[in-house]
Amino acid sequence: MTAPARRAALSVLRDIHTARADLPHAQARVRQTLPDPRDRALATEIVVGTLRWRANLDFIIEQASSRPLTRIDPSILDLLRLSAYQLLHLKRVPDHAVVHDAVGLARDLRKTSAAPYVNAVLRAIATKDLGSHLPTLPTAAALDDRATRRRQILDYLSVTQSHPRWLVERWHDRYGTKAATKWTCFNNTPAPITLRVNTLVSSCEQLAEQLARGGIETRPGMWATEALVVTRGNPLNSALANGRLFWLQDEAAQLVAELVTAQPGDHVLDACASPGGKSLIIAGSMSDRGLLVSADVRPGRTALLSRTLAQAGTRCTRVVRLDARFPPFGPVYQWVVLDAPCSGLGTLRRDPDIRWKRTADHLPKLAATQSALLAGAATAVQSGGRLVYATCSSEPEENQVVVNRFLETHSTFAVERPSVAHLAPLIDQDGFFQTLPHRDHLEAFFVATLRRQIP
Repeated sequence: MTAPARRAALSVLRDIHTARADLPHAQARVRQTLPDPRDRALATEIVVGTLRWRANLDFIIEQASSRPLTRIDPSILDLLRLSAYQLLHLKRVPDHAVVHDAVGLARDLRKTSAAPYVNAVLRAIATKDLGSHLPTLPTAAALDDRATRRRQILDYLSVTQSHPRWLVERWHDRYGTKAATKWTCFNNTPAPITLRVNTLVSSCEQLAEQLARGGIETRPGMWATEALVVTRGNPLNSALANGRLFWLQDEAAQLVAELVTAQPGDHVLDACASPGGKSLIIAGSMSDRGLLVSADVRPGRTALLSRTLAQAGTRCTRVVRLDARFPPFGPVYQWVVLDAPCSGLGTLRRDPDIRWKRTADHLPKLAATQSALLAGAATAVQSGGRLVYATCSSEPEENQVVVNRFLETHSTFAVERPSVAHLAPLIDQDGFFQTLPHRDHLEAFFVATLRRQIP
């Protein structure tokens, strides 16, 4: 009998690679079919690992195969990928069990004729050191030809380190070989569980003590003031996981909200707020006094936002559904926060499926949408108020370029350097906040604070 986790993992990969669902939605669907938490954990590990190392695995599969990837049936290729990942990375699983299940899954896919091929490829991967053929970084003295050296570096970053070539080429050219290598290593390391404490009801110290009593160990975040990084155990399986004491939120995402220094009594618009973590941090900085309008455009996201805020017990928040390009308000807010929809290229550690969904061609369209949202959100900022523009993208087209283009047509706004002392090292000479994986050991986020001048 085929292991349920492997069957589920194949289903998730097929959903992602046929564009039927993104990673979170595909996983949520199959999770319902796996009552055993161990199967759910294994399926998740297989899927995330396979997506993370896909280019690396494809190289090895091609080495073991008698045909190029383009001649392998897409469903069989996904089956080979997840099986190769298990053979190479999950040594606690016996090789014969992986191969046996893969052959069975090939037949389940009604690809019976492919079963012998699957068996042969996986046995070659299990018994031969095909990884030794992966591209390596050239040494400094290895080549005098700069073009050849550059090509070999990009081969290593894109194949061995399993990242889109167009993207690592950009990182390499902006930051250099060492930084690009550190960046890809960061993305290939599993992300820890990171919590944000609900300061309206608890503190980091109190929550850490409560978790510790349940055998869950944590450490403070590196930069975020109220972050706890889990080092042992799973708080989601504890009695404390009720949505009131804490929520899951990447540390870099927490810092975006910490740059919004709203005060009690302020009026704030969080224009693209779902799932709600940033709104909760802002509500905490306001001591839950004033008005925080948390908005999103999609019904499902708005419903999720409502649940998040209700569970946390905030009183100053109001949830509305709106398109941030056309906010139905005048300039009445001291703060408007626009965490704009973006490529997500700064979150490849947590969202490895994005590596293979985005191309450079997506950036101009995304930037056009971001520009429209920024212009719309600006209409709700009162004189002297602040507009905070944020993305989880690493690419300038979605960040500095969008902001500078906005400033060219909105002369009443200017960049304001954030005055949050503990985040000063993350703010560049132009006043922009940016986290960089190779430098800060955080996902790549960008924030610009723009102040509307007083006439």
